[in-house]
Amino acid sequence: MATNETIKNQLSNKKQEVSPAQSISAYLKKLGPEIQKALPKHMDADRMARIALTTIRTNPKLLQCELPSLMGAVMQAAQLGLEPGLVGHCYIIPYGKEATFIIGYKGMIDLARRSGNIESIYAHVVYENDEFEYELGLQPKLVHKPATKNRGKMIYAYAVAHFKDGGYQFEVMDMEEIEKRRDRSKASKNGPWVTDFEEMAKKTVIRHMWKYLPISVEIQQQATQDEVVRKDVTAEAESVYDIVEVEQLEETPIS
Repeated sequence: MATNETIKNQLSNKKQEVSPAQSISAYLKKLGPEIQKALPKHMDADRMARIALTTIRTNPKLLQCELPSLMGAVMQAAQLGLEPGLVGHCYIIPYGKEATFIIGYKGMIDLARRSGNIESIYAHVVYENDEFEYELGLQPKLVHKPATKNRGKMIYAYAVAHFKDGGYQFEVMDMEEIEKRRDRSKASKNGPWVTDFEEMAKKTVIRHMWKYLPISVEIQQQATQDEVVRKDVTAEAESVYDIVEVEQLEETPIS
């Protein structure tokens, strides 16, 4: 028969039990000053912590990830000034026991606009029943008229950037190339590649166009911090690509 002392001890132990979400919340609070240092001035560490905690709580597998890698992903988001979650700036997804940081379509757009040299930048996907025509050469041309209904399957994604000096750049990728790039990532069967494929297709073509944009080396390098794992907040980010893309920053224009 359990004694009063045994029961008291059991109740005391239950009180001391801390859930994964509580542990994460405590670590985010402790990390608050470092998050604030990393964030742009217009962003708030408390808001970032709340958004990150909500994102983590909505995915039970993230609660099973190693805590240092979760904090590393949050710090990665903070350093880029991107909010994880529903807005689509960036995502934190589980890969095994490690949290993976992924820049979203809107995050790539946001990073590009920070240069101050881009008037507008956008991307669209093309379906087989759309009217779509493009050509390169001395007089590049791109025309896209979406079908009003029954658009069929996705066949292309393209991105366009208009510069403040009047120039522009566009890139087109077919689905075979997009799928190849998806398959290079260990995160290809998880997170936004599954739930938001169209957005990821648009992000992929913007990333492909990235090296041709009139943006600083710093912003160019920020975009390479995509689909990465950080073992903790101080560790270097490690790519989750099986094959690292050979789209480095050679001959990058500096603004």
